[in-house]
Amino acid sequence: MGPAAHLSHLFDPSVIREYDIRGVVGRTLGSRDAWALGRSFASMLCRAGGHRVAVGYDGRLSSPELKDALVRGLMASGADVIEIGLGPSPMLYFAEASEQDIDGGVQVTGSHNPADHNGFKLVQQGRPFFGADLTELGRVAAAGEWLEGNGCHEHRDILPRYVNRLIADLGDLDPAALAGLRIGWDAGNGAAGPVIE
Repeated sequence: MGPAAHLSHLFDPSVIREYDIRGVVGRTLGSRDAWALGRSFASMLCRAGGHRVAVGYDGRLSSPELKDALVRGLMASGADVIEIGLGPSPMLYFAEASEQDIDGGVQVTGSHNPADHNGFKLVQQGRPFFGADLTELGRVAAAGEWLEGNGCHEHRDILPRYVNRLIADLGDLDPAALAGLRIGWDAGNGAAGPVIE
């Protein structure tokens, strides 16, 4: 990308939806979109007084590449990135809600869609980021209203705390009550697999 390519970005009109950003990888969604999303979301978050963003991703083959471009965009607009790794979307929501130093989050996920689809779910300062927020994100990208910065990047293992939180919902379940039971879990090759394991 040359200097002019960094001035603004137009998302494919089909990818900005009511509750997320979703498209077909290589056709309507790619690394450039992920980078521009990072630039725009970080700029919006920093203007609202936040600056630390949790980033997670699902098990799709395209997710690591999109995640890497997203992280570069977030950092280029001054956000500090806390990468929480492979996991389901609720793990990202848990990180954003429970970690005191996190102001927002982005999950790279295609959810229930076919394998060639992917996208992003966002949260900001303890609330969902959807509807008018996503429309504004598209406008910020199209106008190139990006802050300039040099954010930091760290990895944080949130999985053990997330699993402990899930187990807490079982209450006082007596392990002896499970003796002799054989339980099978099918994570559908999804990002919940490591959590279940």
